[in-house]
Amino acid sequence: MSLSERLTTMEEYEPWSREQSPDSRHRKMSFNPVGTWLPPAAAEEPVGAFEVPKWKRILQVFFAVIYCLFAAGVVFGYAAIKPVLIQEEVYRDYCTQKELEDNVPVCYAQELRLNFMFTVAAVSTNVVALPVGTILDRYGPRACGITGAVFITIGSVLFAFAWQLPFDGYIPGYLFMALGGPFIFISSFQLSNTFPQYSGLILALLTGAFDTSSAVFLFYRLIYDATGGSFWPKKFFLCYLIVPVYILVVQIFVMPASSYKTVGELVHQAVDSTADVHDSDNEIEDEETLRQLREARRVHRESVVSEITVLLGTKDATDQTKKEEKKKNISGVWGALHGRSALQQMRSPWFILITLFTVVQMTRINYFVATVRTQYAYIFGDYGKAVEINNFFDVALPLGGVISVPFIGILLDNTSTPLCLALLVAIATSIGVLGVIPQTWAAYANVCLFVVYRPLYYTTVSDYSAKVFGFATFGKVYGLIICLAGLFNFLQSALDALTHKTFHNNPIPVNILLLSVAFVIGVVLVGFVWRRSWTIHRENIEEEAEGARESLMPGADMGVGARDYGTTGNGGASGNGSEERGRKSVSRGG
Repeated sequence: MSLSERLTTMEEYEPWSREQSPDSRHRKMSFNPVGTWLPPAAAEEPVGAFEVPKWKRILQVFFAVIYCLFAAGVVFGYAAIKPVLIQEEVYRDYCTQKELEDNVPVCYAQELRLNFMFTVAAVSTNVVALPVGTILDRYGPRACGITGAVFITIGSVLFAFAWQLPFDGYIPGYLFMALGGPFIFISSFQLSNTFPQYSGLILALLTGAFDTSSAVFLFYRLIYDATGGSFWPKKFFLCYLIVPVYILVVQIFVMPASSYKTVGELVHQAVDSTADVHDSDNEIEDEETLRQLREARRVHRESVVSEITVLLGTKDATDQTKKEEKKKNISGVWGALHGRSALQQMRSPWFILITLFTVVQMTRINYFVATVRTQYAYIFGDYGKAVEINNFFDVALPLGGVISVPFIGILLDNTSTPLCLALLVAIATSIGVLGVIPQTWAAYANVCLFVVYRPLYYTTVSDYSAKVFGFATFGKVYGLIICLAGLFNFLQSALDALTHKTFHNNPIPVNILLLSVAFVIGVVLVGFVWRRSWTIHRENIEEEAEGARESLMPGADMGVGARDYGTTGNGGASGNGSEERGRKSVSRGG
């Protein structure tokens, strides 16, 4: 997820002012991780939602939710399809003769190979976000959607025929399906601007579709079991080709080639009256002709303003501004490092701590998804009970994501960032403790907490990045956080080896190790953010007090009155005050 629901709803709601720079105020939030490091490319201008018929915008949102539901995060249903692959004896040839004679359900080498397939997919899903952002910003959402459809097609074909290929087709097949997901999911975020007043709802639908997409493999496994294995993977993945074909058709004939304008861009367009006067007007000598031409432009602009007003509810999105201002104040960390370069932000404790936290938590999440059945098979010493828990997990994973999405939004909007992070650490610790208790109730409680924690974790990290680092560097900073976390997921293979070889299939030592590291990093992160939040709050109060004093003492820069309040004459107070506020702002990210 969530990688974006919190960001787009917060972006550019503030009414535009002519005293502010349009370049800095109306910068569109970008998922491009390289930003201006690449030369500009010729791209189509964003389109205003009012320029597209309402029925078409509704169809675009509907079709996007459908294809996200079937393709955006399908690879995360690995826990559901893994039993099918085991029954189909995928990688069974990696087992030793003794393991085959003992008829073990899944052997060590087979388990590692299957889990490695998921690890590669999980890593690529995070790393590919980097090029997706660049392609989206340079070539538009349609190019991204078509690229995603092509990747999913390649992955499905490879997986369908993997059993008869002269090379291992399962890992590259799963990899390509993983690559296709972010291309179609991330490029769908801009559809929240089709109906700005309902952007939060649209993003919630897209996010819910992403979470639910992991159930695709669950339904396949149910069909596989119901048919006694006759509907084997080749048949399923050949049928699944309907999904990328659907995405391709929709992208070509329904979806926009360029992104929709953000609220900020629409507001700018609504209040910008400079379009009434063109440089070419100087070439028109007849005053009456010039007057009529400018009047026609003004009438056209006012009709556009009327349409934008209907779209936004108000011309300058005042209501949204008030709501977003309230959220910023509640967060406690808004603007901590805004205005700094990406490199400066990456050198700060804000970045280092959240990156370490993300690396550890993402590793824990994907490790559990890949090994839930084998973990509980050892903990309970009963493979049948482990299968029951695995089946419950397969249903709870997509369901938990869908149910928790609206509550996560409410939580992040109405609580401070330090409190949200503390909640993350508390839930993660509880999951770790429950995961080592050999009781059935603990196993089911663990699964229930996990499926709620996963979307909360992803959404909180993206929310933190937007509030602390800002939109100008979001693509670079957040992209690097997710990329590093994804790359470190290759440690999962080492954890598998450690569990099977060193601890003789006992997952508890590895889980305790991950729990301990995550707890220490989490406590340090929460402590740091809470302390900085308190500092920012105190400095904001001091700045407001200084501003109030200056407004109440209009003559404070003259004569004795000024010196009585610790200032010097001839405007010295104003200069010193600005210098002091600038020093406070810089000190926040220290």
